[in-house]
Amino acid sequence: MGDENDKIEIMNKFLAEINEQPAALQRTLDFYSNSEGEKLLEIVKDVIGKNNFEQIIFTGMGSSFFTSNASMVLFNQLGIPSFATNASELLHYNYTLLEKQTLLVCYSQSGESFEITELLKRCTPTVYCVGITNEPDSTLARNAKAVLFTKAGKEEMTSTKTYVTTLLASYILGMYLAGEWNEKSKEKINNLIDNFSLTLKSFKSRVNDALDFFGDLPALQIIARGAVFATARQSALMFKEAVKVAASGNLGGEFRHGPMEMVKEGFKSIMFIPKGKTFVQNLKMAEDIAGFGGKVLLVTNEKINFSSPNIMQVYIDEQDEYLFAIQSIIPVQIFIDSYAKQRGFEAGSFSRGAKVTVTE
Repeated sequence: MGDENDKIEIMNKFLAEINEQPAALQRTLDFYSNSEGEKLLEIVKDVIGKNNFEQIIFTGMGSSFFTSNASMVLFNQLGIPSFATNASELLHYNYTLLEKQTLLVCYSQSGESFEITELLKRCTPTVYCVGITNEPDSTLARNAKAVLFTKAGKEEMTSTKTYVTTLLASYILGMYLAGEWNEKSKEKINNLIDNFSLTLKSFKSRVNDALDFFGDLPALQIIARGAVFATARQSALMFKEAVKVAASGNLGGEFRHGPMEMVKEGFKSIMFIPKGKTFVQNLKMAEDIAGFGGKVLLVTNEKINFSSPNIMQVYIDEQDEYLFAIQSIIPVQIFIDSYAKQRGFEAGSFSRGAKVTVTE
């Protein structure tokens, strides 16, 4: 029976790409631990040192935009003021921002996203563009003034490897610019990769409990704050894209300002709650949702004893609040794959679009 299950995993492209994530993370770490990768990091640092930039803007579309938000949080925490904006909104409505001396960090996993390529065409001399992409032969890689690479490898399905490796490349850039790219930070990433593999194995053994906990999912609310809000939004995108579930990513601070009124019996949610600045507020919200009759799959790095049958806890062994955003995506990925199989189809393929969006 075990051999048969292994064959099913091999035949499933989405699950195969999920399983390839630890190796992709390791390749990304290895690249920026050697001279080639460190030279690229040094170019970006040198550019910032030599130019009087008035602002740093992170931008992208879809998963890449979510990563932009996580990067903004990380850089601000490191004392490097920055903000994030959606590439389409920047292109059409907020383009005057680029009249200032700007370091524009453009994320595109393919390097071919329509909005990013259009921004590259319109960049003025006031803008210095840094590209972060998985594709070295892409429009972004060829036209950005500096480029950093993720090492996700080939990806055909809904974003998994490219999402986590882009988050990791952003973390490495932040550490490098803050003067903290050293053996200690590399060891933290090695521990992340080891624990990532363990979490993949452990949640596969629990995913049936999660399926039973939720049952059918006509809609799903996903809630988080800080850097892991990127993973909440990526999770919602995967539910919509991979299994056609109406899911929404919500900022925890916003959820009490109206959306809490939805909560009643039948309400279903996922909350990402790492230890950090808003742990207490997040925990109270999870308890309130359960108290109002809603269900919460709670993904956290703190072991908590709950008496409510409306809360199912998933423990993530990662104490760094930013790196938690990388590892905590695993339960959602495995759940989506299993939810699709339970309903007789394969998650992660595209029926009304394509993996690379080249039109508006």
